[in-house]
Amino acid sequence: MFENYKTYTFELAGRPLTVEIGKVAGLANGSCLVRYGETAVLACATASARPRDGIDFLPLSVDFEERMYSVGRIPGGYLKREGRPGEKAILTSRVIDRPLRPLFPKDLRNDVNVSLTVMSVDHDCSPEITAMIGASIALSISDIPWNGPIGGVFMGMTEDGKLMVNPTRKQRENSVLELTVAATREKVVMIEAGAKEVSDDDMFNAIMLAHAVIKQLLVFIDHIVEEVGKPKFTYESGELDHDMFDEIFAYVEEDVKAALDTDDKNVRDERMEPIQDKIMDAFLEKYPDLETVYPELIYKIQKKIVRHWLLVDKKRVDGRRMDQIRPLAAEVGLFKRVHGSGLFTRGQTQVMTLATLGPISDEQLLDTIWEEESKRYMHHYNMPGYSVGEAKASRSPGRREIGHGALAERSLVPVLPSVEEFPYAIRLVSEVVSSNGSTSQGSVCGSTLALMDAGVPIKAPVAGISCGLITADDSDDFMTMIDIQGLEDFYGDMDFKVAGTHKGITSIQMDLKIDGLTPEIIREALEVTHKGRDYIIDEVLLKAIPAPRAEASEYAPKMVAMKIPVDKIREVIGTGGKVIQKITADTGAKIDIEDDGSVFISAVDKNAIAAAKAIIDGIVFEPEAGAVYEGVVTRIIPIGAFVEFAPGKEGLVHISKLDTKRTEKVEDVCEVGDRMRVKFLGTDEKGRMNLSRKDALIDDAKASSAE
Repeated sequence: MFENYKTYTFELAGRPLTVEIGKVAGLANGSCLVRYGETAVLACATASARPRDGIDFLPLSVDFEERMYSVGRIPGGYLKREGRPGEKAILTSRVIDRPLRPLFPKDLRNDVNVSLTVMSVDHDCSPEITAMIGASIALSISDIPWNGPIGGVFMGMTEDGKLMVNPTRKQRENSVLELTVAATREKVVMIEAGAKEVSDDDMFNAIMLAHAVIKQLLVFIDHIVEEVGKPKFTYESGELDHDMFDEIFAYVEEDVKAALDTDDKNVRDERMEPIQDKIMDAFLEKYPDLETVYPELIYKIQKKIVRHWLLVDKKRVDGRRMDQIRPLAAEVGLFKRVHGSGLFTRGQTQVMTLATLGPISDEQLLDTIWEEESKRYMHHYNMPGYSVGEAKASRSPGRREIGHGALAERSLVPVLPSVEEFPYAIRLVSEVVSSNGSTSQGSVCGSTLALMDAGVPIKAPVAGISCGLITADDSDDFMTMIDIQGLEDFYGDMDFKVAGTHKGITSIQMDLKIDGLTPEIIREALEVTHKGRDYIIDEVLLKAIPAPRAEASEYAPKMVAMKIPVDKIREVIGTGGKVIQKITADTGAKIDIEDDGSVFISAVDKNAIAAAKAIIDGIVFEPEAGAVYEGVVTRIIPIGAFVEFAPGKEGLVHISKLDTKRTEKVEDVCEVGDRMRVKFLGTDEKGRMNLSRKDALIDDAKASSAE
C-alpha cells in the first residue's frame, strides 16, 4: 500500500533516531515521522502556490503542537481538549523558528508553515530536538526553497565539567547547563541556553562539541535528501526593483544620513518624515507601486547606510565606541505598596520590574507534556505601544512577549534561594516603558533590582547585555558591538544576548539574520558581553542597592516553613478540611501543606503566623512519657481535673494524683483556669492521656534539694 515508504536510522547520543517517510501526510510539500527513542514527532512543511500580496517579509509560521495523549494524560479544564499553546510549546516554536528562518531566500513571499505534532514523549529523548530535526528533514526533502539542512542537539554538563550530548532525564537532574544548539555544516545558526553560572570557556566548548555532533547528523540527513528529496519550485521574487532602489538611494542618501545621525529615536523619526514626501513627489509618477513598496524601500536605504557606517567607517549612530555602553541608571523602591521594584535605564531603553511575594500555593500549575508540573518563580514581560511611540491598543501577550519573559526568568533562576531558604512564590512583571534596543536584557537587570528590593536573598546579582554583529557581504570581515540600540538590531546581523553573574553565564539567546556564526564570532561575543555585564553589576546595580534588603516589605506576607510527620498531615487537615479551616478562620493565616509534610504558613501579621504555628505544633506534638509540662486546667469533674498541657493536647489528672497529700475534693487544689505543672504518665488502652501533678511536685522537690 505504501509504495514510497522508506525508513532511515541514525544513532544519536547512544539512542536510535529513526525517520519514516512516505507513510503519512502525503499531501504536504514535505513530511516525515521522526522517532527518537520512544519520542515521536510528525513534521510537515507546506507552502502556498503563490506569494502573499502587499508584504515585504517571509510569512513563515512554525507551530509546535503539544498533544496530551503523548504522555497518556487527558487535558484539564472544562473542554478536555488542547487549547492555545502553552508557554513551553510557544518557546519551543521560537527555538525552532530561529534557525530555520535565516536559511530561506530573502525574496520568498509565499506562505510557509512548519507543523510539528508531538505524538509520543519519552522524557529521556527531547521532543524539542526531535521536532527540530523533523522540521529540517521535512523542509529539506520538500520542494520549498530552503538553504538547509540544519541539525540540533541539547547539551548538558556535570558539575565537574563533563559535557553530555542529549542527556537523559536522570542526567538532566544534576546538569548545570541546558544548551540547545542548531547548526549547518559550516556555521552555528542558533544558541539557546540556561546555565548555573557556567564559564565562557565551558559554554564555548559545549557549543563546539554540539556543532561536531550536528555535522555527523547532517551527513545522515543529506543521505535522505539524496534519495527522496524533491526539486525546489520556482517562485515569484519579492525583491525590490534594483534600478528604482539605486535611483532613489542616490537621491536621498545625504538626507537619510543626516536624519539617522542622532542618538535620539524621537528626533530620528521626526527627521525621516519629510523624506517620504520628498521621495513620493519625485518618483511616484515614474514608479506607481512606490507607496506599496515604500516601507521595504526605506528600510533597505537605512540598512545600507547604517551597515556601511558600522563596518567601513567604524561609526555608530549615536557616536559611541564599539565597546561602549549607553548611559546607565538604576533605582529601587519606586512604589510603597509594591513588595519590590526596580527601574533600569540604558539610553532610551527603560524597564520597570515589579516583584510580588506570595504563599507557595500561588505557584503556577502546569498542564503540559513536559515533566515540570508547577512553577514557583514566574516572570512576565509587557511591551505596550507607547514604549516605541505607537498609538496601539493593548493586546494579550504574543510570542515575543512570552519569549522575552521566559528568557529573563531563566536568567534569574540559578541565583534564587531554595524554597527551604525562602518559602515564597515569586512573580516578577517587567513593564517596558521605553524601548530602543535590548529590552529583554534590560528586564534582567530590572529584575535583579526588584528581587533585592523585595528582600529576596539572591545568591548573586545578574545583569544582561546584548552584542551585535555586522558582516561583509563579499568577505569574511566582521565586527561586533556591545549594547546595540534598536537601529543596530534592526539593520544588523545578530542580537547575541547573554545574562550572568560575575562568576558565569545564566542564559544565552541568539537571534540571527545571516546563515550562521563562526567560532571566532561566538568567542568574541562571549568575551564582550562578559565585560559588559561585569560593568553593569559593579557600576550600576550594586550602587543602587548593594545587597538584598534584610526584610521583606511590610506589605508582603510573612512566611514560616515547618515540617510535620507525614502521618500527622491528616490530623492537621481534619475530616473534610475542618481542622485547617478552623485554624485559618481563628488566626487569619493561610496554610499550605505538601505531601512530604512541608507546611507553609503565611500572613501579613506575624502574630497570626505564630498563633497558627502553635496550634499545628500542638496537633502534631507527641508528649514524652516522664516529661513535665506546664498546662492550664480546662474543666473539673469529681474524679479529677483536665489539663491542656500543649495546644490541642489534654489529659486527666486523677484526684489521687493532684497533690502529695490526700485530696478530698478537686476544688481544694485547683480551679478552672489555674496553671499547673504536670508529669505525663502515658496513655491508657483507650488512648487517653494520664497526667500527675503529684509526681511533678515530687520531681521539683528533689531538684530543689539537690541544688
